[in-house]
Amino acid sequence: MAELTDENRATELRNTVVDQLKEGGWITSPDVEAAMRKVPRHLAVTEVSLEDAYSTYNAVVTQEDAEGIHTSSVSAPQIQAMQLEQANIQPGNHVLEIGTNGPNAAYLAELTGPVGQVTTVDIDPAPADRARRFLTATGYTAVNVVVTDGEYGVPDHAPYDAIVVTVGAWDIPPAWTDQLKEGGRLVVPLSINGLTRTYAFINQDGVLAATSAHVCGFVAMRGDGAHSAHQFTLSGDGGVSLRFDDGVPVDPQLLGGVLDTPRVETWTGVSVASNEPIGTLQMYVATMVPGYCNMFIDSDRATGKVGPTNLNFSLVAVDGPNLAYVVVRRSDDRKSAEFGVHAFGPDGEGAAHRLAEAIRTWGKAHRGGPDPRIAVYPAGTADDRISGDRLIDKKHRRISISWQVA
Repeated sequence: MAELTDENRATELRNTVVDQLKEGGWITSPDVEAAMRKVPRHLAVTEVSLEDAYSTYNAVVTQEDAEGIHTSSVSAPQIQAMQLEQANIQPGNHVLEIGTNGPNAAYLAELTGPVGQVTTVDIDPAPADRARRFLTATGYTAVNVVVTDGEYGVPDHAPYDAIVVTVGAWDIPPAWTDQLKEGGRLVVPLSINGLTRTYAFINQDGVLAATSAHVCGFVAMRGDGAHSAHQFTLSGDGGVSLRFDDGVPVDPQLLGGVLDTPRVETWTGVSVASNEPIGTLQMYVATMVPGYCNMFIDSDRATGKVGPTNLNFSLVAVDGPNLAYVVVRRSDDRKSAEFGVHAFGPDGEGAAHRLAEAIRTWGKAHRGGPDPRIAVYPAGTADDRISGDRLIDKKHRRISISWQVA
């Protein structure tokens, strides 16, 4: 009787999650709804409570390394629904999932149906074994579970109508497009200058055109596709580190002693409501401001001289020997906040002005507008074949970013 009660409770929680995701607009198609109401995801994470297994917005971490860094997880239902809707899986499709733990492969199997095919891979045998056990126990025995480096896809089952990547990627390796059909969909959490979005791309003659993008967070890719950001600590204040995702644009030695200079403060006049999305501001600064990076401050060592709003993550522009970062100040009623800039360096005034002007440009031209158009080209594509406001080069790809006026 207790076991039956648990299953009834699991079904109740699962339906509540789906209802919340429909209400929030994350589930929009009947097929994704049906798949997520059916698959008993809690059987993949029996080490946690039913409530944790069916937390709408929280992942279940299933593996950590010796330093406590998450190396495997079952993504939150909201993230899974988001990517499933982006992938637009159809009955009969052949689908590759890169990064596995079980439930998402089961959702894909529901969507492809009995005449489709799902292959799910992981570089680590442990999550692959977890996925295999879950899929066997829940009846999804036709799913191919493969232990391999997802950087190279799985050519044995290619070509694919869709590839769904459930690990954070810094680049898009050639195998993913080589194994994707013309017109096929690639859904991937891709980092561009340190900001990760899950993008839905359409493969068009080897060029990937993004059709949607959502803010997300994923366990980082391992193996040959792993990427380490460049990071260094500034002198002159406690525990201030800068992290450059796509290469350091300046000689770090130029910033020696920058925090010993007086702090410049300026305000932009650009205010947002407390519930207003600012994802496009973050992306605009990250893609259009030269010398962009992220700053992190050790809270135990912070002196307060460097005072970003969020010690764990702030938007920064490095300009030669100068450094500027974005701050916010809330209104008295806490219903809005204005963006400002702090800056250090021999030309702190100029650095603050330049970053503040970028925020004002966003406020005038892009606030409330669409995400930028993202197109991904093979490395080696000539500049005259690429259009856009900014071009970011990675190992395998050239990423074009184009901003539209709101």
